[in-house]
Amino acid sequence: MAATAETLVPWIRTLLTAPPASVSGLKLQDYLKGIPRLQSLADVPSGTPVLVRGDVDAKPGAAIGEGDIRLRSMVDTLEFGRKRGWKQIIFGHIGRKPEGSLNKVAKRLGELLKTDVPLISDWLDESSTTILDSVKATIDKAPPGAVIVLENTRKYGVERVLWEAAPEDAEKVAPQMAKLANEFATKVATVYVNEALSAGSMDASTTVVPAGMSKVALGGYVAKEFDGPMQQCLAADFVFFSGLKTDKLDDLRAVVDRGTVKWVFVAGNFVLALLKADAELSGKQFCMGLAEKPENAKQPWYIHPDRVAQAKQLLQDGRAKGIKFFMPVDFTLADGSVTDAMTLEQQQFDVGPKTSQHFADAITQYLAAAGGKGVAFYNGVLGMFEDPKFENGTKNFMSQLKRLKDAGIEVYIGGGEGGAAMEKYGKPEWITHCFTAGGTVLNALGSAPVPYLQALYMAAKK
Repeated sequence: MAATAETLVPWIRTLLTAPPASVSGLKLQDYLKGIPRLQSLADVPSGTPVLVRGDVDAKPGAAIGEGDIRLRSMVDTLEFGRKRGWKQIIFGHIGRKPEGSLNKVAKRLGELLKTDVPLISDWLDESSTTILDSVKATIDKAPPGAVIVLENTRKYGVERVLWEAAPEDAEKVAPQMAKLANEFATKVATVYVNEALSAGSMDASTTVVPAGMSKVALGGYVAKEFDGPMQQCLAADFVFFSGLKTDKLDDLRAVVDRGTVKWVFVAGNFVLALLKADAELSGKQFCMGLAEKPENAKQPWYIHPDRVAQAKQLLQDGRAKGIKFFMPVDFTLADGSVTDAMTLEQQQFDVGPKTSQHFADAITQYLAAAGGKGVAFYNGVLGMFEDPKFENGTKNFMSQLKRLKDAGIEVYIGGGEGGAAMEKYGKPEWITHCFTAGGTVLNALGSAPVPYLQALYMAAKK
């Protein structure tokens, strides 16, 4: 059944409102139970086009096994389809910038699958939200078992329409979203598989395109992660996460509201909002350095005063619930020097040695309280660890994860930078499990649903 603007208005409004599970009446388990799994598509005939939302936000290195963990996570699902003769069309994004390309991703997928995987560079007429006829022609000509990749979905503005939209914008954006969903159903496929654990943003490819499908399913890897380690991670009483942008405060707010986590470790640029808020609550002053200067408002690391106010409320509410917050006490600056207090002309790129000791001491407290039982989730890094001048904070904390695991704590790591840091500074046996996506785990640890699970759930219920 074709999507219409009228049917997509409540669909989009639901996605953008993202109510807490306690309000919607649905919890993570409800979404998972309501979404078909890959095996439900076993009888889809050979030669059928199948649209696969892939976990393609990867940077493959020189050889298989380097920078391609997300791509490798897709292989079993893609082979499932190839054995049945499906024509699989993979789409997704790489990074946030429209100019990013999936050419290296397509090449690596070909190496993993031992077959040619062509990339369709141009697939949408953006002026009319129309998928090019050449795309359908390519799919029609492809043999059973073929795998094709569509270029970076964020190349086109329609993919990003919902990023800044609010629930009241649903009627305005619904016509374009319906057009996109129907174009995919008409010219690409009517069967849709989501095999992208990390795809937690409000991209149209994950949240809207399923509305035009006749069948949807959760990919094998994603289902396994949600059914297994994600369930264990939901019991986390200890979280550490970091980030550049202050939207991480929204994630932290959700974690606090859920009420399970009692020990929170925070670092990265966005922690400056919490530090300033904490100082003001104590009647003190704290300078966030360049991050608080209005002339830097367009920089991703700028911290608006409203975010400080949000951080202040978050700390108050969290502490009222008995949550302990641990934050940096010193900073490594651009020139490699360390300071306890920044000036307006300075910027932090890593934590300092006092912070590493502060975190180690806090973990001693946690272990004493946990008594050998607990669940910890670590996501992000403590500084710009790609530069050796700013790697010490992250490197030091990796050894703390080993310490947690050795003491009987289950330790889970989000993907991306956190996983890369563990590969660089640690060993697999230091942790219990490494996800390929940290943001999705944070969504699950919070009180709002994962957007793509919402979309698949609604599509399955049509």
